[in-house]
Amino acid sequence: MSESYYDSVNQRVEFADEYLTELKQFMDSLSLAQVANVIGYLVEAYREKKQVFIIGNGGSAATASHMACDLGKNILPKEGKETARRFRVMALTDNVSWMTALANDLGYEHIFSEQLKNLVQEGDLVIAISGSGNSLNIVEGVQVSKSRGARVVGILGFDGGKLAKIVDASVIVSSRKYGYIEDVHMIIDHLITGYFQRIVMNVEA
Repeated sequence: MSESYYDSVNQRVEFADEYLTELKQFMDSLSLAQVANVIGYLVEAYREKKQVFIIGNGGSAATASHMACDLGKNILPKEGKETARRFRVMALTDNVSWMTALANDLGYEHIFSEQLKNLVQEGDLVIAISGSGNSLNIVEGVQVSKSRGARVVGILGFDGGKLAKIVDASVIVSSRKYGYIEDVHMIIDHLITGYFQRIVMNVEA
């Protein structure tokens, strides 16, 4: 690769334009009906004060943690926090000691399913975030959750993979590039957060 590639502002601008143009195509192709359906499951969990668990690997683990923060804190109004209804939400990506113990002793495929065996109850909601939709530990976590009567939604990429066939509802970013998938997944998180900010400000506060 030539030095000029690093030094050319025009090439950097061209690359940025190409990336954002393609990203916009995936955003424009997103099914808003799928988004609305997934939001519906969160609304139900919110109204019924059910526990929400979020799982994901790699970049999706970071999205899971980010989403738990957004739903736990950022939906609350500046005034009236004490009376506002709150999400009972946690990301199962955040307990590193528990995850690594499970991975070391039982196998990485069990890091979510074993946590969920301790925690998930009938009527709870599990949000499974996955680029491929095929991660074994996510699939096992979903299967355990459904066997215990929990509802499950997927925020997925590719064609949805195995998860699209077993979750109750999903929104799929139809790309095979993880960067674009994870970008749009974060936008979906912020869209959902914004929706609940409006609910809390207009109804709950």
